[in-house]
Amino acid sequence: MTSEMAADMTSARKAMVDSQLRTSGVNELFVLARMGTVEREKYVPEAAKPIAYMDRAVPLGDGGYLPSPLFHGKMLAEAAPKADDNVLVVEGGSSYLTELVTPLVAKVDTISADDAASKAGRKTYSLILVDGAIEQLPKGLAKRLEDNGRIVTGQITRGITRLASGRKVAGQVSLQSLAEMGVPVLHAFDKAEEWSF
Repeated sequence: MTSEMAADMTSARKAMVDSQLRTSGVNELFVLARMGTVEREKYVPEAAKPIAYMDRAVPLGDGGYLPSPLFHGKMLAEAAPKADDNVLVVEGGSSYLTELVTPLVAKVDTISADDAASKAGRKTYSLILVDGAIEQLPKGLAKRLEDNGRIVTGQITRGITRLASGRKVAGQVSLQSLAEMGVPVLHAFDKAEEWSF
């Protein structure tokens, strides 16, 4: 990347913070610092670098997306990661969210959406971040959350995507919708079609 292109990306990153995050109520200093530092252009294909900072999801190919900056900003603000958190990131294909959260917490593990939707694991986490919208939270993923642990995800209900968060209480996780926004759908979490007569 030429120095001119790098300068353009630095300007685009600052504009993202000032024009997309701050104006939408994302003002937590740790969020602005991370998103103002991590280079989104490194997490998209070469052809998509010029649009890495636009205010919508960037296609990555093979069905993956880098969600919009606002989704990640609001997700981090809602999650409020702590230095002692043990975090599981369910990847949407870019690894950008993992890079954002890693310096803020004690440990980060990642898992693909396909594996998170279909496999149960023994290890538990104090915080789970899902990098996309899910139609349902599978039991196997819910089991990975510690008691009193938090989850922040996109959620799809009747075709509408929203940011949602929840906490595990008495072995149960329930999600509460927070804000309607465009979030790429992780189809590994789609509900099976049901037939009714």
